[in-house]
Amino acid sequence: MITPENEGIQANREVDEIIASLSEHLRHRRSYKTGMWEGQLSSSAISTSVSLFALHIKDSKRYEYYVERAATWLIADMKTDGSWGDTPESPSNLTATLLSYASLYAIGRAPSATERYLAAHFGGTTDQHIIKGVLAYYGTDLTFSVPILVMCALAGIIHSWDKIPQLPFEASVLPQGLFRFLRLPVVSYAIPALIAVGILRYHKGKKGILSPLRRQFIKPALRVLEELQPKNGGFLEAAPLTAFVAMCLSAAGYGELMVTARCADFLVDTRRLDNSWPIDTNLSCWVTSLCARALADEEELPDRELLIQTIKQNAFTRKHPFTGAAPGGWGWTNRPGSVPDADDTAGSLVALHLLTHGAPCPEIEHGIRWLLGLQNADGGMPTFCKGWGKLPFDRSSADISAHALLAFRLWIPLLPETLQQQIRRSSRRLLRWTQRAQSANGSWTPLWFGDQNAADERSPVYGTATVVTYLADDHDAIARAMSAHGIAYLLTAQNPDGGWGGAVGVPSKVTLTARALCALAASLKMGTHVSLPHTELSDAMERACAYLCLMYRTGKLFNPEPIGLYFSRLWYSEELYNVAFALEALKKYRSVLSPFSANLSF
Repeated sequence: MITPENEGIQANREVDEIIASLSEHLRHRRSYKTGMWEGQLSSSAISTSVSLFALHIKDSKRYEYYVERAATWLIADMKTDGSWGDTPESPSNLTATLLSYASLYAIGRAPSATERYLAAHFGGTTDQHIIKGVLAYYGTDLTFSVPILVMCALAGIIHSWDKIPQLPFEASVLPQGLFRFLRLPVVSYAIPALIAVGILRYHKGKKGILSPLRRQFIKPALRVLEELQPKNGGFLEAAPLTAFVAMCLSAAGYGELMVTARCADFLVDTRRLDNSWPIDTNLSCWVTSLCARALADEEELPDRELLIQTIKQNAFTRKHPFTGAAPGGWGWTNRPGSVPDADDTAGSLVALHLLTHGAPCPEIEHGIRWLLGLQNADGGMPTFCKGWGKLPFDRSSADISAHALLAFRLWIPLLPETLQQQIRRSSRRLLRWTQRAQSANGSWTPLWFGDQNAADERSPVYGTATVVTYLADDHDAIARAMSAHGIAYLLTAQNPDGGWGGAVGVPSKVTLTARALCALAASLKMGTHVSLPHTELSDAMERACAYLCLMYRTGKLFNPEPIGLYFSRLWYSEELYNVAFALEALKKYRSVLSPFSANLSF
């Protein structure tokens, strides 16, 4: 006889089986070579198009093999209407389509369908149509728009260089500490593009009365570029940025410089077996912190001590030449082109607390001090650089601020008293900023994640779920009030199928459902839902769990979901996101609603 109790036992058993399966999957995906999880980023039409074009401009004969095979991959990835998306799973967008068309046009393989697509969406394919359309999309941030237009001009689909905005490459020779006061038209990470694209644009443009003076800055700027370049040649481990530098230097007559040669070597070395390029080499540090968070409660986690030491060793121990960041932070990857940032630093600090059960070490104190030094004047936490704040990726962000708060809260009892006082002051400012950043409907919008199916491509569900999860253990009255408001928003955004998309009414996705379920379970455990009925939360969680179980049974849980936003709003998917987030969420769900399992610590 089937009873509700039997059904509950069977449901719990299924969840346990899925948890065990996902745990095994993650353990299997860990690299025995590095001790980390490296993951797999989606192949990118943008990365592939600019990489093949850069190699073509650098030396068309030497790199013909790579160029032709990359072009073949691009054409195979093209949609039936002649367009491309950022990833194979992404809908069409003008940037990916324009860059793919430009690269194929340059080597004589441009599809006529793509020309018709661009003409329809730009209103024509004249210089005016293309330049106006690209600049309108990116607005005042010239980080990506000017390199795009420069590549189009080099490929021959734009003919007027004078209509392309100039970039002040001369500013790169000034001390880094002045950058935040200069109101540069590019964000902090794009100084290599500022230099290379700016120098090429100078060479191609009309010369004015200041031209002789500007020319004197070329050699000093190139020396700065050389100092910024990592030993493997890849700026930020990013194929697009590295390729833009290579193509511009080559076209400006600097193809034989060591900087240019190293850029080309990086592009060749990071080409995939299918002849495409990803948007970045990998997100190994970020993915490792996510996987460690999902697996840390498992005492039999293989090589736990090796993982702990690996995370510690990935902290930067010197001032970073690229951004001028102080020692102590972590970046998104352990490769040479990485740069320290607040989210990965907080992620590594949290992972170390979980893996070591709170055992202090010098890396912890250095990381905490690094975060304290990064906090913006407005009280929030930016990604890379304190005080820029004018353009995307240098502004304060709610999910990153809450992540820093979590790291502070976990480690504060184990730190020196003077440092504890600094953390308390910083935490109050972070809380107040996060409170101001919360929307009237209770949501927060994240910086590095979105939803391509949302009308504005934003994902308040991800941002809200992440902030609520990070604040769940915070007993401060402001934090608890914010969390309760955020939970109320998440409940209104749940879809009839039990899942969540990036916003209200957007189709459900595994990653976003997992993030929302994790937030609800964490809040239920800590009682931050005080104004909401317990049954309402339980019902929402059960439906979310049922959605994830269905996705697992049908094999869809492992399908790539492009919810990640890279620099300049480039979409990517990471194949371990779904697994790590779903595992963490199901464990939290099991701990708060099941009488058959013990509570799990964060």
